[in-house]
Amino acid sequence: MSTPPTIVLVHGAFADASSWAPVTLALLDQGYTVLVPPVFNRSLIGDSAYIRSFVEQIDGPVILAGHSYGGAVITVAGAADNVVGLVYVSGYALDEGESLGQLQGGFPDSDLAANLVYSPYPIEGADPGTDVSVKIDAFPEVFAAGVPADTARVLAVSQRPLAAVAFSETAPVAAWKTKPSWGIVSKNDHTINPDVERFGYKRAGARTVIELDAPHLVMQTKPAEVATFIIDAIADLG
Repeated sequence: MSTPPTIVLVHGAFADASSWAPVTLALLDQGYTVLVPPVFNRSLIGDSAYIRSFVEQIDGPVILAGHSYGGAVITVAGAADNVVGLVYVSGYALDEGESLGQLQGGFPDSDLAANLVYSPYPIEGADPGTDVSVKIDAFPEVFAAGVPADTARVLAVSQRPLAAVAFSETAPVAAWKTKPSWGIVSKNDHTINPDVERFGYKRAGARTVIELDAPHLVMQTKPAEVATFIIDAIADLG
């Protein structure tokens, strides 16, 4: 491309923008413009609308990279006119009219399903909502396997919950139908069944799919490989 795209990294559930930190640094060191906005994890529709608004305020083309639930978010937000490509990193590539629950429901549960905690949270003027998080003692193995033990302990007690409604909301659009995509499968993922990732990427017609011998937080354990994959996707745009 004549104008290099801004790289927008979108984090997933039970994490925040710092989950991308090693990849962010690797891309910045190579001279790329990188932005890592927060995802509020309140609803698929609301989170996607926020990221789309964020992207549409960027001057020039954007390539979106989404991890985990962030993959579902970029599937919807990626419909923005200035988005030129989607990179899925251990992520959900939803179809139009499909929810996270529906996509996951077609495959055996990962270890995550048995290690979730449900907690109420207040919503002004409405019934309480339900937050979903990962059991603290299970978090290091289920979500942060392969991450240094002390780091995993900190991540476990600072996770950003996902509102339960996000699991049932359906994607109003699937940007991969009109935008090129690429995908990374984490072969040792205990949070998302790797077959969910493989299926979504194949259905999306991803130009390139690689499988890494990595856990769910592949951006933490193999940042160089993830950064290179994003750079290669940019090169593939021509």
